[in-house]
Amino acid sequence: MTPPARPILLFCCALAACTSANFAPEGERVYAPGVAGGSDIDGLIVGHRLMAAEEFELALQAYTRAAGRQGLNVDTLSALGSANLRLGRLGQAEDLLRRAVEADADFVPAWNNLGVILMERGKIAEAAQVFRRAYATDNGDSDLIRDNLRLALAKRGNSGYSSQKEDEEFRLVRRGTGDYLLLGGDP
Repeated sequence: MTPPARPILLFCCALAACTSANFAPEGERVYAPGVAGGSDIDGLIVGHRLMAAEEFELALQAYTRAAGRQGLNVDTLSALGSANLRLGRLGQAEDLLRRAVEADADFVPAWNNLGVILMERGKIAEAAQVFRRAYATDNGDSDLIRDNLRLALAKRGNSGYSSQKEDEEFRLVRRGTGDYLLLGGDP
């Protein structure tokens, strides 16, 4: 260290020794800001809005962020499963929705959406049982679930399910307002 730098360093050390240990007035604390780019906006709400706008990949990302903040609870599992369903990822969607109904056996939207996946995968008898469970858990209050159950029972009872019934669509439900139509397509 050069001789002129020593007095400056000693002066700075002396000043630091004269100050109090904390920089805030007595009783006040200074907190560091949150994570850069972080947000307090609920990822589930954002995801639901993106699903309504048919932005399924973005909704999946929002639901994934929500799961990172809230953990894998029934709401996040159901939301992730529904987004994967709309993206055509039936295996992933089925796994997530089965986990959701295991987490909360009274969560009606997860039961209904699991039934939709089972119908898409051709597991008609199991889908009818799942729709029946959803309808019973909801105390028969949902016309949408009743219609899904009716369609599943009709398809199960008619092994020669004809293309004239293709205009009837199964519908997804979620917690909150609104619903989503599951558009027809190959399983």
